[in-house]
Formats: sequence, C-alpha cells, structure tokens
Amino acid sequence: MAATVVTRFPPSPTGFLHIGGARTALFNWLYAKANGGHMVLRIEDTDRERSTQEAVDAIIDGLTWLGIDWQGEVVSQASRVDRHIEVINQLLAEGKAYRCNCSAESIQAMRDKAKELGQPMRYDGTCRHKAVDDQPAVDEVVVVRFKAPPDGETIVDDRVQGEIKIQNKELDDLILLRSDGSPTYNLSVVVDDHDMGITHILRGVDHLTNAVRQSLIYSALDWQMPVMAHVGLIHGSDGAKLSKRHGALGVDAYRAMGYLPAAMRNYLARLGWSHGDDEIFSTKQAIEWFDFGALGKSAAQFDFVKLENLNGHYIRHMDIDELSEELFKALPYLPDGQNFLDSLSDTKKKQLVIALPALRERAKTLIDLMEGAAFIVADRPLDMSEKASAILDKGGRDILNSLTPVLEAVENWQIDELKSAVGTFAEQQDLKLGKIAPSIRAALTGSTTSPGIFDVLTILGRNEAIARLREQILS
Repeated sequence: MAATVVTRFPPSPTGFLHIGGARTALFNWLYAKANGGHMVLRIEDTDRERSTQEAVDAIIDGLTWLGIDWQGEVVSQASRVDRHIEVINQLLAEGKAYRCNCSAESIQAMRDKAKELGQPMRYDGTCRHKAVDDQPAVDEVVVVRFKAPPDGETIVDDRVQGEIKIQNKELDDLILLRSDGSPTYNLSVVVDDHDMGITHILRGVDHLTNAVRQSLIYSALDWQMPVMAHVGLIHGSDGAKLSKRHGALGVDAYRAMGYLPAAMRNYLARLGWSHGDDEIFSTKQAIEWFDFGALGKSAAQFDFVKLENLNGHYIRHMDIDELSEELFKALPYLPDGQNFLDSLSDTKKKQLVIALPALRERAKTLIDLMEGAAFIVADRPLDMSEKASAILDKGGRDILNSLTPVLEAVENWQIDELKSAVGTFAEQQDLKLGKIAPSIRAALTGSTTSPGIFDVLTILGRNEAIARLREQILS
C-alpha cells in the first residue's frame, strides 16, 4: 500500500507571506488534496535574529485568508534543534562529517584565490585532510562540515525540471553546524522532512541547488529522499524579476486591495500550472486536476490586469449571500473600510445586500463595491461632486421640482412602477430619459456614476429617496 502523500509549506518568519510563498503553499496544498493526503506547516525560525512572532502571525493569517489549511499543529523548526544536533553527531561518529577550525582570514584567502583564478568559491578541505591527531578539539570554536563525495556525480530526478546532474567535484563541503552551535538550513530541512514523513516537495526552481546538497545528506543518512518538483519562478508582466511594482507584495496587501480569496487561488494556480486552456475554475476543480505533469519549467508572469479581470468575474458570478459575506469580512481591511462598516446600520446593511446585484456589474474589486455603495451610507446633506453640482445647477433642479411630486404619488415603490411613472412624466414634458436620469442620480448619490437610477430609488426606499430629492430642490 502506497504511503500517504504528505507535503509541507516551510516559510521563514522574517516578513510577510509574499505572493511566491503563497503559490508554493497552494501548490503543496493542491497536490496533497488531489492525492488524498495532507499538508503540514513548518515555520523555519532557526534564524532567531530575523524571525519574529509578528511574521509568524502574518503568515498564518495570510494562509487562513486564502483558505489554505494544514494538518496538525504548526511546527517550529527552532524547537527541533536538539534533534538536528543529534543527527550531526551521528554523521560525525560515522565519519561522514568533520570539525573545521579554519579561521575567517584563511577562508577569505580561499575566496580571494578562487576569485583570482576565476573559479567558484569552494572550501579547500584543509581540515578534512588533517590526521586524526590534528583534528580540532570538541571544545574549540569550530564549525561542522559535511564530507561531500569528491568524485562521480550527484543526480536529482526532478518531476518538473527533469534529471539534474552535478559533478561532485563542483560541490563544497557544506557547513552543517555553525560556530555558534546552530544547525544550518540544509541539514535542518532534511532532518525535519524525514521525521515529519514528507513524501513530496514542491517549491521554486531557486531551490534546485539545495535539492542537490540535500540529496547528499539523505544518502549519507540512508534515508529515502522525498519526490522533488521545482517549478519556475514568478516574474513581472515585463519578464523581469518580480518586484513590488509587479506584485511582489504580502498576501495581506491583496486583501486590502479588495481581491477575493477564491479569485486569488484561481489566479495563483495558473502561475506555473495549467489545465489545458482553462483560465477560470473552482478550487474543487483545481484539486481534481492538479498534477506534476502540468507544472511549468519556465517563469510565470504576474499580471495585475488579468488578476483584476478574474476578480471581477468572481464578483459578478458569486452567489449574492456569499459575496455579501466576503465583503463584510473584508471591510475592516479595505482603505477606510472600517469607517464604512461602522456607518452601516442594520437597515443600511440590508440595503447594501439588496444593492449588490446592481453594484457588482461594474466592480472588479471589493473596493469598487464599497465605493459604489457610498450613496447608501451617505448622510444628508450629501457631499456633491463638481460634475453632479453642475448637472443640478444647469436645469436639473427644475426637472426634480416637477418630477418629485410624481414620484411621491407612486404607491407601489417598485422598479416597474417607478419606470412607468418617470416614463409618463418624460412624455408629458417632452423629455428623454437621458435628460432626466442624470438629475435624479446627482440628487440621490451626489455623483454622476451609480447603478441604474431605478435601482437606486428602490435601494434607498421611498422616504430616503424623496428626502434627498427634496433637499436638492431646496438647496
């Protein structure tokens, strides 16, 4: 019986959960779900100077917002240091590692010589070749180095990049334990992945060199190496390395820009993975379809325009109750969203939900929805835009003065009845709706853009709508 698929997401808590990390988490989560397994979350916090609890909280918050879960408790790599050192001591005892007390000056001399010769910097094995009697004492300030094989080649069979071959003579005797007594990344990762039963590792191609180094440690310990898959990185839409101007932001920034978690999952899945020509698909479909064969070797391009359009599609097609829930959850994180939320009475909340079908037709983000709904929460007297004031000043108030009594006479305050009343008024006044509607919109919303005027009238309700119209007639 095949082992349960176990993947992991191992972020370093030195900052926010950036978009590349979010994609790595998503890919590992999708693959585990697709194969009946699970993902674990391991915080690689061995860099104590740079690691912060604030960053850990941000990572967990970002994953939770994206809807990516994990099995079991969050594992702190720092809590496992004793186990890492235990394995280092095992490698020392088996002659697969050695202590090195080369000074910083001698190491720098090796670097300088390699640079002069145009060669890559490699430790020259000074301590590796010392006789037993000359080995550094245990209590000296030393590092522990891995004994890399000097000859032959190391092969990593990567499920995305293919077979990777490295000549062993090009590999360094990498440090396993620093002089301050802290284990290094490659050693800690191997031990943790083995002990946690990780079967598959999906990550960026920038880790390919680490995969080669880690494979040597797996081999030295006679442990089974997980299946490796290194996917192309994310670049900007211009093909350059991803930067903040391209979208290299924290996941929290995307929430603050009004993107939906479901849309973000869909978009991130398409950055380096595909299912034919499908661009829009549910998370359930992504889980059903996800496999290694469709992961890309080359860099994917992050495009804000595509993300925004995709988000707009989700807003327009999402169930209204679900959309309203997402909007209310997001408001505290949107610019000025908390003030907007605080201004929503129970009645205005209901009005906002009623307005969503009309508001979402032109919205691409939740910010667009919030801004489109500003007329609902606005207090009288309304703040009028310059264009709205101009419409009212240039004959708009005269139209409203004649129209408002007609609207007041409408008994059934519904769209069809309101359309009929305004239509009759237009015929009697020999006016087209295009002449009447801007005045109504300006008076009701203080703006020249809004959902259709009959939607606005019904959303506000008779009393509020008439009050706003009367206010502008008298102003």
